[in-house]
Amino acid sequence: MKIGVIQASSQIRKNKLLYDLVSKYSNDSEVINFGCFENEDEKYSYIEISLLAGLLLASGAVDFIVSGCSSGQGMMLACNNIPNVLCGYIPTAMDAYLFVQINNGNAVSVPLGEEYTWKGEDTLEETIKKLFSEPFGQGYPRSEAQRKLKDTLLLKDIRKRSQKDALEFYVSLDADLISKIFTKKDVIKYISINGTDEKLTDWVRDKM
Repeated sequence: MKIGVIQASSQIRKNKLLYDLVSKYSNDSEVINFGCFENEDEKYSYIEISLLAGLLLASGAVDFIVSGCSSGQGMMLACNNIPNVLCGYIPTAMDAYLFVQINNGNAVSVPLGEEYTWKGEDTLEETIKKLFSEPFGQGYPRSEAQRKLKDTLLLKDIRKRSQKDALEFYVSLDADLISKIFTKKDVIKYISINGTDEKLTDWVRDKM
């Protein structure tokens, strides 16, 4: 599994911690750090980052996104407006475990601006550890796993039917917004090289 780490510029100082924890606990997965970084000239809101996360997922360049903003709520809501993204809000270890076991989404958002004393960092570590503690999508509780997994498939089908195609969605966005997210050169370059969805990846290459 390829995992992308990317968070809003408001939480740049938490990037290394988030990346290190995902790398530590995600077993044999390939983890790619997309920032945001302190040395970048541009600053990116949680809305702009959600669009970049959506591009990474819809293009097939990565399989899973770990993200966040100050509260974690804004990033979760923004990501869930993007085609092909099912993002969970995971403020605790139990929330992380239940989301990937029951809902089996492809993105999570953590609150990076809350309670960041020593205890806050410890809570974040426990959350990321629990997130990757078992293979995703097994259902929970195990005694009701089949029903839970059936409901998850239904949820994903309903979401897909209610959303635009990813390429159609990105083409419809305001030109200034597209120009802004294309300034995140590391993400755009990675998609252009590693994307597996031919149409969306070609669109990204044409816009570079």
